[in-house]
Amino acid sequence: MESRNDLRENLLSRLPRPENLVRYREETASLLAKHQRALSTEKWTATALSFCALAAFFFYSWMMKARPLDTGAQLSFLGGTLVFVLLVAINGVRFPIYSSQVATLKEIKQVQLQILEVQARLEKIDKPNA
Repeated sequence: MESRNDLRENLLSRLPRPENLVRYREETASLLAKHQRALSTEKWTATALSFCALAAFFFYSWMMKARPLDTGAQLSFLGGTLVFVLLVAINGVRFPIYSSQVATLKEIKQVQLQILEVQARLEKIDKPNA
């Protein structure tokens, strides 16, 4: 039982202790908005890279049918297309990871704010003359 209280006190001691709860709520909202904008940018980057990879692949296919290039030019163009495909694969993994990190951060901040509000209410109840 003693270890549970120690764990509880340890977790509560790590919470931020803002003097102004309203300002802390605004800072948290600003932080979450910044991450949402970054997440939107990541989504558009992944979409743009996907379209570029698709266009490069179709252009490569069209070039092969329209007029065959020498082997060096074919390999260069195919290599460039594969670089786009690799970038799409990397961003395809990065976006969901970052999205889940932002969702987790949002939940953590909401819980922190709720705990801080409860603590503020308890302090008001403990000090009725203040």
